[in-house]
Amino acid sequence: MAKARSTTTGASVRARAAAKPRSAKAMARPVSKSAVKPHKRHRLLGFLATMFALLALAGTAARALPADLQELPFVPIVVSATPWFTLLGLIALLLAIVSRRILAALIAIAAIACNGYWQYPFFYSTDPLPQAAQNAVAAASPNTSDAYARVMTFNVYKGQADPQAIVELVRDQRVEVLALQETTEDFVKKLNEAGIEHYLPYAQVSSSDGVFGNGLWSATPLADPADDDVNSSASFMPGGTVDMGGQQIRFVSVHTTAPVPGYWRQWKRSLDELGPMRGHTDTRYIFMGDFNATYDHTPFRDFLGDRFVDAARESGHGFTFSWPTNRVYMPMFAGIDHVVLDQGMKAGQCKVVKVEGSDHAALLATVAVG
Repeated sequence: MAKARSTTTGASVRARAAAKPRSAKAMARPVSKSAVKPHKRHRLLGFLATMFALLALAGTAARALPADLQELPFVPIVVSATPWFTLLGLIALLLAIVSRRILAALIAIAAIACNGYWQYPFFYSTDPLPQAAQNAVAAASPNTSDAYARVMTFNVYKGQADPQAIVELVRDQRVEVLALQETTEDFVKKLNEAGIEHYLPYAQVSSSDGVFGNGLWSATPLADPADDDVNSSASFMPGGTVDMGGQQIRFVSVHTTAPVPGYWRQWKRSLDELGPMRGHTDTRYIFMGDFNATYDHTPFRDFLGDRFVDAARESGHGFTFSWPTNRVYMPMFAGIDHVVLDQGMKAGQCKVVKVEGSDHAALLATVAVG
């Protein structure tokens, strides 16, 4: 009986011993590749979230740089895209949430918040255009004796824009004052042939180099016309005074230097040269043209100071991106064309319209000078 128990016990021990290797082998099975992939994906998404968040914050912060630093190479280009860094920040925030990167999420939120604070005035007007102004420009023909006017500015891209399309836009929008940039003698001739004089018979066009110029066209006489009101190093900026409801308003067609390689400093200089216009307190101004700067550029805001206002921002219309229009792979992303108003004026009904042949869109606005 004892021998039998010993045999049974030995068999049990051998069975447990034989079972151990099988258990160890089962534990040593390799982890499947599919179980590792989610972890790797989270690391990649986390890396992208951090990079996008940092880029969004850096791009947004460039708006706050002083004017002297914004003239550094390529900084003006980065600043011109400021509103778009909000989208990059939103993408970074989404990736950060998915990958659970708290720091990246906080950076993205900071970029979004700063941009939102700076951009929201474009979508909210504290002093809207009066209904009387809207009714006035909606009439079948413009009333040139009131204090309201539909105005338009457009860079014709070295005279390559379609003159007939411009005349039709002036007619359909009942424009009373038109500012054009980068005109040529041949373009002005074609503009006249297209019939601009039927709607805007008074004009002042000037050129600093004899090739490309800027001009003003008006439905009423231009008093005290001048080839250059600004004394700018960029181009002649012609001016003329228009009677609007008994008020004398000085219009100026503006075209500053473009921020391109080799001209960064000249770009800022041409904007700075507009600054002294704030000191001409005996004249009320409306500047219209290609400023080659958005509202986010410090030199442009310095020019506005506490006297002038940007019409698009004043109207609460939203962004008026006007450049570029001639690149299939790139949307209009920069609002570098402006209507700038003197204090006490109001604006509304801002819109941009593409015109064949130019790299800019035309910018239109309704202004009330009363």
